[in-house]
Order: sequence, then structure tokens, then C-alpha cells
Amino acid sequence: MDHDQNFKNLILDYPYDALELFAPSEAEMVRQGARITPIREEQLKDRLGDRFRELDVPLLVEWPNGERVGIAFAIEEETDPRRFSIHRLAHYCLDLAELYQMDRVVPVVVFLHAGNFRRELVLGTGQREYLRFGFLACALAELPFEHYRDSVNLVARLNLPNMRYAPQQRVDVYAHALRGLNALEADPQKKSKYMDFIDIYAALDETEQKLYVQKYPQEAEIMSNFAERFRQEGRQEGRQEGRQEGRQEGEAQILTRLLARKFGELPVDIRRQVESADSERLLLWSERVLTATSLEEVLQ
Repeated sequence: MDHDQNFKNLILDYPYDALELFAPSEAEMVRQGARITPIREEQLKDRLGDRFRELDVPLLVEWPNGERVGIAFAIEEETDPRRFSIHRLAHYCLDLAELYQMDRVVPVVVFLHAGNFRRELVLGTGQREYLRFGFLACALAELPFEHYRDSVNLVARLNLPNMRYAPQQRVDVYAHALRGLNALEADPQKKSKYMDFIDIYAALDETEQKLYVQKYPQEAEIMSNFAERFRQEGRQEGRQEGRQEGRQEGEAQILTRLLARKFGELPVDIRRQVESADSERLLLWSERVLTATSLEEVLQ
């Protein structure tokens, strides 16, 4: 299972809620007029070298003040705490600070499972300490489900299945996660996307799915109807896009024949220009063919 990609999408879609859950000690300051943008991984690869030094979702937080103060959140999802490398995280944060010329870097590590991991890195000798590095850790499996059951933080609600609860509570956890998604997310595409997220991490078996329908019949029907409607709309949009692409392709073929008949064999770049044009431009060019004396005059 690609946990990294699942959490990357979650953090990029809901950065404020993600920071509020994963880094609550810093989130309040971030909400005070800040702008959050993802730092593209492609910008960092050459700088950081091999993949071992990459983290999942670096975010840049900026305030609109004269000094343009920034904080970079380096958020790393680790499924197994034993795989976590504090040295890698320290390398990454130092490179990030140098690259963006900032001293305010907040490293955050999200763990799906509970476990032991090194929380601090200290470099030095018996005479002197030269470097002390720590980070914010959020072990989802240690967060009590009851504390976030009715939260208005969407990232918290989506992660209810990853929190701590008794096995017999799994169906209730699933229901509260879906209820939060339905109440807090209005975008149908994102709602469908994160229904899958909840399904993946709740992992209800067949018996639990039946119990969910029995205990929450109204909500189960609402979510089922939404999922079916979204699939139907997706298929309809796909067919409409296909028809539009088909018409556009036919228009391009007709214009290509007209141009070739009037001006002779067409250069490859001209064919590509025609094939990539939209319907409005193709119509304009077709009207010019009758009076134009050159290809340049048609395609200007």
C-alpha cells in the first residue's frame, strides 16, 4: 500500500488542517494571515542528492510582512517507526534552511503505528555540544479516537481509523470518519477521493460492513447514493469529453486536407499545430483558407 502517496495527497489538499493535527504547537501562529504553498520535490532533488535524503511533503509558510518571514514544514510519513532516520531528517532540514535562506524550520514526523524511535540527535564531545536536533512527532495510533470523534478538523476526521480505539469500535470509527467527510467537504471529487482513504485505513471486513449498514442505515444510503451518482457523472463527463475530442479531431483532419490541397504537402510542424488547436481556432483558420495566399496568412 502506498501510504506515502495517500498522506502526501492529504497534506497538500488540506495543509492547514494537517498542520493543526500534526503540529498543533505551531499551527496557531500559522493561521494568523499565513499563506501555505508546497515546495516542489523537483526543486529539491538536485540539491539534496539521492532519494534517501528526500522527505514527503515540504511546505513553505509565509506571512505578508516586510521581512517575508518563512517557516518550512518538512512532513514525513513513516509507517514503521523503526525505519525512521533522524539523521536523514536533520540533513533535510539543514539543506532546506540553506536553500531558502531561513532559520525557522519545523520538522514534523507522522507515524501510522506506535513504536520506539529516536527523538533527539546531539553531536558533540564531553567538552562541548555542537548540534542538538529535535522534531515534532505525531503517532496517530496513540491518539484516542474519542478526542477527535466530532472534530471540525477534516484531516483528524479522515484519520480516525488510524487512531487508538477498541476493535469493537471499528464500525463507529468508520461512521464518524464518513460523517465528518460528508459534513466538512463540499467538493464531490475530493469527497469521493477521501471516501477511498477512509475505506483503505478502516479496512472493514464483510461482517463489519453489514453492521455499519444496520447501525447507520441513513448515512450508509447517503454515501452509497453519492458514490453511485459521482461514478455516473464521471462516466457521462468522459463520454462528453470523448465526443468533443472526436469532433475536434475531425475538424483538424478536414482543415489539414484543405491546406494540403491549396498549398501542397504540409510540414510536420504545421500538421502538429493544426492537430493541437482547439475548435474555435480551427474554425477561424478554415474561414481564412479561401482567401489566404500562404500558410502563414492562414495560421497567423
